[in-house]
Amino acid sequence: MKFHLTVDNWAAQQADARAVRYDVFVIEQKIPVELEWDEMDAFCLHAVAYDEAGLAIGTGRLLPDGHIGRMAVRLAGRGQGVGAAILQALMAQARQRGDHAVMLNAQTQVEAFYGRYGFTRVGDEFVEAGIPHICMRHVFA
Repeated sequence: MKFHLTVDNWAAQQADARAVRYDVFVIEQKIPVELEWDEMDAFCLHAVAYDEAGLAIGTGRLLPDGHIGRMAVRLAGRGQGVGAAILQALMAQARQRGDHAVMLNAQTQVEAFYGRYGFTRVGDEFVEAGIPHICMRHVFA
């Protein structure tokens, strides 16, 4: 699958990022819609991946404090490198602005995915929105 990424502010990415997050988190994972949206979106950099037809298939955000979050890939884009491209783009943005590390709260089922990109577990498992998570950190060399 061919796809391309854009990284921009919330004003530019909101419609497509919201659509992906709604499909993945609210519809598929049954996360209550009121837990999905927060005031931090306006302060984040957002990556959105698009397929060849121009459909948004994945998204993620980078918060001002170096946290990466709201990583989501629609079912049709999974296993195609979309999530990896989004993660690497957000990591590159963090590094470029001078962050020394990035953190994220990963669903435990995808710990190995983040581990492939140098993230290591920090602390104990916890539950967020009814789903087991772990905190993970990557320190830039």
